[in-house]
Amino acid sequence: MKEQQKGNLSKSIMLIIVTALLTFIITIMLVNNNTIKLEDLGVSEVEDSKYNALVSTLKNFKELLDEEYKGEINESDMLEGAIKGYIEGLGDEYTEYFTKEEMEEFTEDTEGEFEGIGVYIGQEKETENVVILSTIKDSPAEKAGLQAGDIITKVDGEDVLGAGSSLVSSKVRGESGTEVKIEVKRNDETKEFTVKRENVQMYHVETKVLENNIGYMGMSTFNENCAQEFEQKYKELQEQNITGLVVDLRYNGGGLVDEVLDIVDLFVDKGKDVLITVDKNGKEEIEKAKREKIVTVPVVVLVNEYSASASEIMAAALKEQANAKIVGKTTYGKGVIQVLHPLKDGSGIKVTVKEYLTPNRNTINKVGVTPDYEVDVTEEQMDEALEDSSKDLQLQKAIEVLK
Repeated sequence: MKEQQKGNLSKSIMLIIVTALLTFIITIMLVNNNTIKLEDLGVSEVEDSKYNALVSTLKNFKELLDEEYKGEINESDMLEGAIKGYIEGLGDEYTEYFTKEEMEEFTEDTEGEFEGIGVYIGQEKETENVVILSTIKDSPAEKAGLQAGDIITKVDGEDVLGAGSSLVSSKVRGESGTEVKIEVKRNDETKEFTVKRENVQMYHVETKVLENNIGYMGMSTFNENCAQEFEQKYKELQEQNITGLVVDLRYNGGGLVDEVLDIVDLFVDKGKDVLITVDKNGKEEIEKAKREKIVTVPVVVLVNEYSASASEIMAAALKEQANAKIVGKTTYGKGVIQVLHPLKDGSGIKVTVKEYLTPNRNTINKVGVTPDYEVDVTEEQMDEALEDSSKDLQLQKAIEVLK
C-alpha cells in the first residue's frame, strides 16, 4: 500500500512538472502568435526530434489532466507558475520573473511613494528569513513600533519563515486603508503588530550634525532621484561648516546602480575608476567619476551584514578611491547586477547580467567589503542604539575615527 501511495505521489509530481513545462511552451506559442519557431527556442536540428517528442508527451499529459484532474484548472495561474518555475530552475536567487501585479509593486519600490506599511526588507543569507532593514520615517510601520532587525515570522497568521523577500513583500503590501497583522521575532521575543496600510512617501536621506561638528547622512536605499537629494542635503551640511562626514549604509539593501554612481562622483576625483563590471563573456566595462568632487572633508562609512549591492559599490569605491574609512561589520556580499526587462503584458523579468568588482579589482560577490574597524554589536545593543545614539557603538567608533 505504501509503495502504491509513493508511486501515485511520484506520478502526481510528474504531472505537475510536465504541466508546468507544457504551459511554458504554450506561453511561447502565444507570444509568437501561436507558432513555435525552434530557432527562437535555441533548439538545433539535432535536438528537433527530442523537442517534438517532448511536445507530444506534454500534450498527452495535458489531455489527461483535463480528463481526470479532480479540481479546478486555472490556466492563468498555471502559466505564471510554469514561467516562475522555469526561471527558478536557473538556481540564481536574484533572477526573478514578476507577474503584472508583482511588477507594479517592484516598480513602485524604486519610485517616490507606494501603498503599504513603509518598511525596507532584506533576506538573511543562511536562513532566507526576511528581516526588516529599516522603517520609513513617519510610516505606519514606524508608528506601530516595528524596528530594524525584526525577523518577520508570520503575515496575517501565515508562517513566512524562509519564504523569501519577494513573497513576504507581496503579502505585506496592499491597498491603502486595509490592515495587515505582522508577527516578528525581536531578539528572543515574539511580538505581534496590526498595521494599517497607507500611501507612504519615501525619504532617501536623513541628515544631522553630530558632536565635534561632524555631519551625518543615513540612507536606507538607492531609489530614483536619491542622488539629487543626497547632493542637496550634503550642501546644507556643508553650509554648517562640518569638519567630517559619516555616511550610514547599515541595513541598506541596495537599489539603482546609476544613482549610487552619481553619489560616488561627489566623493571621488574626476576620471578615477569607481566600478568595474564583467559580463558573461568576460567583457569588462569601467565606470569613471564624471564630475568634480564636492566632498573634501574626511569620511567614514558605516556598514553591517545587511549592507548589500549598491551599498557595497559605494563603500568599496569610497574606501579605495576617496580614502574613506569603513566601520562596522563585513557587508552582505551581493556583487552582481540585475537588469529589469518589462514585458508587453505588464509582467517582467529581472536578470543577473554582470558581476561587479571594486576599483582595485577586488571581488565582492559572496565576500563582501571588510571594514577597517570591525565593531560587532548584538541585537540588544542595536535596539538600544535606536533609542539613544550615544549607545550606538558603531556610530561612536566612526566619530572617534573622525576626531
